[in-house]
Amino acid sequence: MSVSQPPDDTSGERTLRVEALARVEGEGAMYVRTSEGRVAEVELQIYEPPRFFEAFLRGRRHTEPPDITARICGICPVAYQMSACLAIEDACGVTVDGPVADLRRLLYCGEWIESHVLHIYLLHAPDFLGYPSALALAQDHPDAVQQGLDLKKTGNDLVDLIGGRAVHPVNVRVGGFYRVPTRRELAPMREALLLARDRAEDMTRWVAGFDIPDFEREYTFVALRDRDRYAVVGGELVSSDGLVAPVADFDLHVHEEHVARSNALRAHLDDGRAYLVGPLARYSLNSAQLSERARAAAADAGLGPTCRNPFRSIVVRSVETLHAIDEAIAIIDRYDEPDAPAVEVPPRAGVGHGATEAPRGVLYHRYELDEQGLVLDARIVPPTSQNQAAIEEDLAGFVERHLSLDTETLTHRCEQAIRNYDPCISCATHFLDLTVSESNGDNGATEAGPRRRPAAP
Repeated sequence: MSVSQPPDDTSGERTLRVEALARVEGEGAMYVRTSEGRVAEVELQIYEPPRFFEAFLRGRRHTEPPDITARICGICPVAYQMSACLAIEDACGVTVDGPVADLRRLLYCGEWIESHVLHIYLLHAPDFLGYPSALALAQDHPDAVQQGLDLKKTGNDLVDLIGGRAVHPVNVRVGGFYRVPTRRELAPMREALLLARDRAEDMTRWVAGFDIPDFEREYTFVALRDRDRYAVVGGELVSSDGLVAPVADFDLHVHEEHVARSNALRAHLDDGRAYLVGPLARYSLNSAQLSERARAAAADAGLGPTCRNPFRSIVVRSVETLHAIDEAIAIIDRYDEPDAPAVEVPPRAGVGHGATEAPRGVLYHRYELDEQGLVLDARIVPPTSQNQAAIEEDLAGFVERHLSLDTETLTHRCEQAIRNYDPCISCATHFLDLTVSESNGDNGATEAGPRRRPAAP
């Protein structure tokens, strides 16, 4: 971390810089400059090299995107698999329902549990409790960290059982699964989830007691909504501004641009505004659909029907973890083995759209197929690229309200504000638009993009 020294008063110029963000997935940096008591410049710099997954998908068979896109992220591979499956099935005119759809949701519950708990205990809680890392936290709070590891293991075990392994599952296919579990195989998982539910309630009470900064913003929330239950796999695209649209209209409402400081595309609404996806958006738009136990835990934790304080996202994640456990138990209780593990999805020419709620927010996939089912074009819009502008606006708003803090403390708070989002930077770096312009005149110069401030190699 590199920071400048503060002036004697808050009206001078200060620079806050973190060259390599810690406790986030991927490589990024932060730069904030203030002048005359106002934020003059703020940048979330994503310098992790792009990985071109959309290009990798072109020319592949329509059955391959779930396995390829799962490699985008080791923490939320199920999100990529499920969004890919929905989009391919949409292009081919196939709908998956019944027990196979329930198993998809059960698999996704496992990912929500392990991802949320990983972030809460190992990445975010140290900020609130004054520790530089989870290892330091474990020295003074070993029981709390052990509880987090036990909870995370439950999520991993659920993904392993349904998906074939805990990281980059291999049992998922377009149309369903290669193999489905028996009721007998699910029974031990149910017992583990009952124990995890008690732990999740303890976790929610624990994080609700953290010293949380008083900071709220008027976000435009965007999330999926399922008319019958808390949205996870599929649904309509909705916003706090009244938008209700099918996922197929995602491109009409969300636009992306390439900014020089980032190797990830940056999304905004069609009118240019930043928006927020993720736990706060899901909760604020759909909290009435949480399980009864999760709603009670939210109320006990001091959450109302909406939440606009990004620092309280750690509480919302805890509530969502409890909900995922409740739903996983309910799915197991009503589970009947399907006649077949998958629906056949024959190839056809078309364009398909799919979106699911990754732990970090809406994850959108779009595929264009030819008659043989080969991928002609692919588009993937991950949550972190959608939240980039909102993160920068959070930083600007928080810094301006807390200029009285010394620079080291304020810089730490800015890092914490970024970790509120649990940003998955690796997920966001799929695309790079490289532009080179040259001039051979006496005063000519050569420019190449993307341009960014010096950061960690």
